[in-house]
Amino acid sequence: MAIPNSPARLLADALAADPANPFLTFYDDATGERVELSLATLDNWVAKTANLLQDGLGTDPGDRVAIMLPPHWQGAVWMLAAWSAGLTVTLDGPAGADVVVTGPGDLPAAVAAGGRDTIALALRPLGGSFTEPLPAGVLDYGVEVPGFADHFTPYVPLDPDGPALELAGATVTGPRLVESALGRAQELGLAPGGRLMTDTNPAGPDGYLDALLAPLARRGSVVVVRNPDLDLVERRTAAEKVTLARLGAADSSDS
Repeated sequence: MAIPNSPARLLADALAADPANPFLTFYDDATGERVELSLATLDNWVAKTANLLQDGLGTDPGDRVAIMLPPHWQGAVWMLAAWSAGLTVTLDGPAGADVVVTGPGDLPAAVAAGGRDTIALALRPLGGSFTEPLPAGVLDYGVEVPGFADHFTPYVPLDPDGPALELAGATVTGPRLVESALGRAQELGLAPGGRLMTDTNPAGPDGYLDALLAPLARRGSVVVVRNPDLDLVERRTAAEKVTLARLGAADSSDS
């Protein structure tokens, strides 16, 4: 069970309220890709990934996981999975991390970091695996994750005040992340149930609040756009029923 006042609890509470709610919609305007994840589908991916961490890699609460992914829906999955398993997400780079998670672009740097485990994501549609061999010792997420269970339970009670995030050399606890998410939602003007469109990274220092935790805390939803085509903002805002757009040069709200 998710610990109180934590990112994992935000997901659990939103899931219990409306599992069919389309929480995260991802666009890549360079490729034309569009993926929509309901809370139930997101939770399924999170559970499988948390089980991969706990059972497949043998992580323990407090272990550090470096997430080196571009703006992508799988970044949100990894952030929530790591927190569900009681791990500390570091967004300060891979040095000293127990687990390093990378996309194709940062694969050489991830391998060079020498983490205990390195997992690579192809970032292909539908979570597909790599089509070419990976360096020795690097796990292909698309191959590994499907076989893990759809529900996750940590083996040991998680510390509600343990470190959850490392950023700019400082550590942040789960309760503090929830507090920051609610504060950021208020700062943005994101109303309860609101739908935010952003080009920030849910697994990055610029977007873990805007593109993930703030919408989750508001029981709302988010549209994450990679390589945004700003000519599509107005049309997409209407099509996706966006209530708040903060994308590139755009910063508008729909009253």
